[in-house]
Amino acid sequence: MIQERPRSAANPSVDPQETPESGLLAQLGMMIRALWAAPVRNVLLCLAGALFLVIVATAYGQIRLNSWNQPFYDALSRRSIRQFLHQLGIFGIIAGALLALNVGQKWLGEMLKLKLRQGLVHDLIEHWLQPGRAFRLANAGVIGVNPDQRMHEDARHLTELSADLGIGLLQASILLVTFVDVLWALSTDFVFHVRGSNFTIPGYMVWAAVLYSGSASLLSYWVGRSLVDRNAERYAREADLRFSLVRVNEHIDAITLSSGEADEARRIEIDFAAVLAAMRGLVAGLTSLTWITAGYGWFTLVAPILVAAPLYFGGNISFGGLMMAAGAFIQVQSSLRWFVDNFSTIADWRATLLRVASFRRAVLDIDVLHSVESRIAMVDGPAALFRIDDLEIASPAGCTALEETHVEIRAGERILIVGESGTGKTLLFRALAGLWPWGGGTITRPKGEEILYLPRAPYLPPGTLREVLAYPSTVDGFDFEAFEPALARLDLARLVPLLDSTQRWDRDLNDDEQQCVAFARALLHRPSWMLIDEVLDGLDDEVRERVIDVLSKDLGQTGIIHIGRATAQDHLFGRTLHLVKDPDTRKLTLAASRAPVRATSPVPQ
Repeated sequence: MIQERPRSAANPSVDPQETPESGLLAQLGMMIRALWAAPVRNVLLCLAGALFLVIVATAYGQIRLNSWNQPFYDALSRRSIRQFLHQLGIFGIIAGALLALNVGQKWLGEMLKLKLRQGLVHDLIEHWLQPGRAFRLANAGVIGVNPDQRMHEDARHLTELSADLGIGLLQASILLVTFVDVLWALSTDFVFHVRGSNFTIPGYMVWAAVLYSGSASLLSYWVGRSLVDRNAERYAREADLRFSLVRVNEHIDAITLSSGEADEARRIEIDFAAVLAAMRGLVAGLTSLTWITAGYGWFTLVAPILVAAPLYFGGNISFGGLMMAAGAFIQVQSSLRWFVDNFSTIADWRATLLRVASFRRAVLDIDVLHSVESRIAMVDGPAALFRIDDLEIASPAGCTALEETHVEIRAGERILIVGESGTGKTLLFRALAGLWPWGGGTITRPKGEEILYLPRAPYLPPGTLREVLAYPSTVDGFDFEAFEPALARLDLARLVPLLDSTQRWDRDLNDDEQQCVAFARALLHRPSWMLIDEVLDGLDDEVRERVIDVLSKDLGQTGIIHIGRATAQDHLFGRTLHLVKDPDTRKLTLAASRAPVRATSPVPQ
């Protein structure tokens, strides 16, 4: 069954957690602080300073080019070939300098995008991969969906748009300041004659440019203000589609064996239809905005001449002066119309900023206490002792607890924790590992002693098989000759020649072989403790006996807590504890926080 994702009542097109509590300035401030703390801060400052100098130099060159209009067109009107050729030479010098400045600005702008992305993605990854934080975020509802999209595509898009818009705004602002003075000087002494009365509007061409661009900006905002939400909706649905495609590709074996291609195609079509619907809404908004931007764009072809015409026909300026005034008017109104020309891009940038800022806020706030009665206390205790006292694990489905309220596990002791299906065995595993903090009681772990965690699905990171066995340590931390006997002990001798090969081990090895690699890793690390989540229950009989033999003989000093079912491997364990569940008590109560744990998220069983 495909469930509809929750929407905000106030704005049905936006997920509720995509609307941060703070506004635009707070979001910008947060992102600026992130970049300020990044290792590339000094490089960013140098690039920004160099861009500022290049843009100022370009503005000066454009002023000189605008001033060049008057003598050039006056030479044309006088039919003076000598002056015409002389002005062409001057144009070549100015244009050549501007060309060099444009190339330099392009290089600096692209480098700024690169360093902005480097700083932002570094910050997001650093905060996301703090111990336990990515796991909690994944269980935090809508905001935890598709973090890869936020850190890859959204971060890239945000930094590129930020650089382009920032450079454009700076350039427009500098050109506005420089050309307003030129335009004001050209129209400051013009006298209007109306019905026998004379009156003067100082700098009337400046005011005309302000009114012209102001009306365009207001109309653009009124027509295009919905584009922020429409862009945000589109990016959210694109992320859903990408996730669906990746999920199908990762599970294609099981899908094919179940002949589930048609059902998966239907699910992907639903996500694709949502993308198309979001894009149709965006197309409608962009089309409406184009009536304004394109309309003003076409009228701009004659607007400068119309505004400057009274000066020309009144004899205040020559034809060359008319072209100079028209050029200055274009520069001023173009600077003032920056908002109009870039409104759709600004809306896109605003939507992307919303997604990245919301994600970063959620990452930073995910450790904030939720409205639960208490949290499970994780404390360090004496060596060689693992204690569990009054443990209660809260979840949306109720309370998971041990029948034995006070448990002490000594070094080298082997404990089996059993429970019926649905009691929350994986939830207990995550609680003992410190991943699920909600509930009550105390878990005391031996300080300074290594605990190796074996989840039901082993993680084999990318890299050589030697690196996989050493994970999360480096290969250098182990005797080079220790890897081969570790594999051979688990009947994986055939993999010894591949120790230094890089492959997709999670695909090239079957499930039992992957679990054997995980136990070979345990042989290499020889931890003081092992916490195992139902791994032995899923192994073939022959493989299980081999693993039990390794645990009994090679890892005889390792304390083991295995959570699973009561089966033939009971002889490995000296004690059995019992897991129970009460669906009516200690339910996880959810707070209206920035990144709450949602009750509809899957609870590990």
